[in-house]
Amino acid sequence: MPKIRRLLSIGHSYVVAVNRRLAHAMQEAGRGKWEVCVVAPTYFHGRHDLRPAALQIAEVEPVPVVPVRAYNTRMVHGFFYGRRLRSILRENWDLIHAWEEPFVAAGFQISRYAPAKSRFVFRTAQSLPKQYPPPFAWFERSALRRADGWICSGKTVEENLLQRPGYSSKPHALITLGVDLERFRPNVEAGAAVRRQLGWTPGGPPVVGYLGRFVAEKGLYLLMRALDRLGRDWRALFAGGGPLEAQLRAWAARHEDRVRIITNLPHEQVPEYLNAMDVLAAPSQTTRHWREQFGRMLIEAFAVGVPVIGSDSGEIPYVLADDGVVVPEADETAWMNALGDLLAKPHQRADLAARGLQRAIDYAWPTIGRKHLEFFNQLLDSPSSHW
Repeated sequence: MPKIRRLLSIGHSYVVAVNRRLAHAMQEAGRGKWEVCVVAPTYFHGRHDLRPAALQIAEVEPVPVVPVRAYNTRMVHGFFYGRRLRSILRENWDLIHAWEEPFVAAGFQISRYAPAKSRFVFRTAQSLPKQYPPPFAWFERSALRRADGWICSGKTVEENLLQRPGYSSKPHALITLGVDLERFRPNVEAGAAVRRQLGWTPGGPPVVGYLGRFVAEKGLYLLMRALDRLGRDWRALFAGGGPLEAQLRAWAARHEDRVRIITNLPHEQVPEYLNAMDVLAAPSQTTRHWREQFGRMLIEAFAVGVPVIGSDSGEIPYVLADDGVVVPEADETAWMNALGDLLAKPHQRADLAARGLQRAIDYAWPTIGRKHLEFFNQLLDSPSSHW
């Protein structure tokens, strides 16, 4: 009987229960062949990628969750795990998977503690060429030397990293984030209930939705200006939170009953709010230090059958491909025209919705879990542990 392989997956995002869906998918895909365990921080303050959260443990956890204290968690680049992590890593793991960047303190820490007998893989979303200052540049070089392979989140990340020293000589796999097709699915009744809850009467103009952080790089200013130029045949629903909330609310006040802003939306309620939208807009704007790395909201919209219009920033054109509308990111007139055209053509929205539903299958968590294990098996079946 073949030996069951043991996988340890570590990530600060695992503090939120829904983010452990990757580990669950890997366990299911490897049933009878793999045994998966997760390390998660007991608390993570977060700033941009997570809101402050204590470790969430569900009544039924498909994989064991080992809590470890984390320190300095206000700084994702500088946080690190407590001493318990070292003893956990010394257990008999066939492969150690770090859902942490190699240039951050935690990624470096995991790479240093990972024993030589275990394969070590990190996941990265570095989509822009950057020169990291000390000690982060040293962290990256050290973690890369130790790594047996790496996983990237998208085409732009892959293209960028293959130009960086040391990456091209290591095996890698392009594996995106996933979506739970059981939770994210078309639900007309749920969408109608959300609209009633928001005080919108049935019928009326179509709803343009936005889901994400309220920050300038996500294109909120452009979206507001484009909607201003559209006239009155629309409604807008903004779900998220961030430093631009006050500016967004001031703009919304000028549009009376047409705009709703929802903050602190639990992730488990996101499917219902997506179903209340007729179009999802993702107007991300590339800056000197950031461009869209993936856009989880894009595939979630696909899964509920909501057509998507997105900018050409970073990974968005690769995710949308021919199944969404891609608009030049800084072209306000193009955005106004594309939005107006899509809102005026229900048949086009229906066509995009159908194509998105089919495309969502490619991002289903069982598929993403299987791809991870295929890459891990490739590394473990290689005669050499270092490349």
